[in-house]
Amino acid sequence: MSILKQHRCPSRSLTHIPTSPRLHLVACLTCSATTTTTKPKSGQNQLVIEPRLETKPDSITPIIPSVGPPLSNDPSLQSTWSHRAWVASGCATLFFSLAKTVTGAADTHMWFEPIVAGYVGYVLADLLSGVYHWGIDNYGDATTPIFGSQIEGFQGHHKWPWTITRRQFANNLHALARSITLTVLPIEILCNDPVIQGFVTVCAGCIMFSQQFHAWSHGTKSKLPPLVVALQDAGVLVSRSQHSAHHRPPYNSNYCIVSGVCNEFLDKNKVFVALEMIIFFKLGVRPRSWSEPGAEWIEEMDEAQSQVTVH
Repeated sequence: MSILKQHRCPSRSLTHIPTSPRLHLVACLTCSATTTTTKPKSGQNQLVIEPRLETKPDSITPIIPSVGPPLSNDPSLQSTWSHRAWVASGCATLFFSLAKTVTGAADTHMWFEPIVAGYVGYVLADLLSGVYHWGIDNYGDATTPIFGSQIEGFQGHHKWPWTITRRQFANNLHALARSITLTVLPIEILCNDPVIQGFVTVCAGCIMFSQQFHAWSHGTKSKLPPLVVALQDAGVLVSRSQHSAHHRPPYNSNYCIVSGVCNEFLDKNKVFVALEMIIFFKLGVRPRSWSEPGAEWIEEMDEAQSQVTVH
C-alpha cells in the first residue's frame, strides 16, 4: 500500500474512500492519473491523434446523378396528342403545298421547271440538315436558348444512337412539323408560282421527315420497310453504312441526314473545318470536334439488341 500513498490525490481525504480494498485501489489510481506527469516509457503504446480534414458537400455545385439510356417505355420516347397534332398539321401543310404546285403546273403547262426546282430543294434540304447537325454537335450546350434541348438530345444520341429507333413517329417529328407549319403555310397562301411552290414543297418535306430518315439509317435492313431499304440502296435516303461513319471518331464527318448526297463534297473540301477555323479566330470558340471525345460521346452498346417499331 506504500505505492498508493505516494500517488494519492492531495485534494481528497482517504477517509471518504470506501474501506473495500478493490474500491480503494480504483479510487487511488483514478486520482493518481490526474496528477501524474511522468512521461510514458518509449516501449509503451501511445495514443496518437492525427489531424483530419473534414470535407462537406459543396452546396453550390449540384450533384448530377449518372443517367442511363431511356427505356423503351420511357415517356420521353412516347408520342403525345400534341405531337400528333403538330405532325398532322405539318403533313396537311405539305399536302396543300403539293396540291398547289401540281395545279399551278397544270394550269401553266409548265412541268419541267417545278421538277427541277423540287430537285434543288431536295439537295438543299440535305445540305441544311448537315449544317444544322454540325452546329448543334459542336457548339452550345443544354442551357443555350432555343436550341438547348436539341443540343442535349443530340449529345445523348451520340452516346446511345440506337435509342432513336425506339422513338415513336410523332415524337420524333413534331418539332420539325411545327416549324414547317409556321413557315411554309404563309408562303403557300401568299405565293402562286408553281416553281417556287415546287421548291418549297420538296425542301420542306425533306426537312420535316429528316429525323425519320435519320432513324431509319440506324435501323437494320431486316426490320425496315422494303421501300425504305430500296431508297437507301439507291442513294435517295441516307443509308446505315454511310451514316455510321459519323458515329466513329473523330465524329466530324457525314453530318447530312436526308440523302447524304452532300457529305462527300463537304468532307472532301473540309467545308466544316474551314467554318470552325473562322469561328475560332473571330470568336475564340473551339468546336467539340477539336477535343478528345468525352464520356458523353462514347457510344454504349444496346444490351437488348432489340428495336421497337414506331407508331
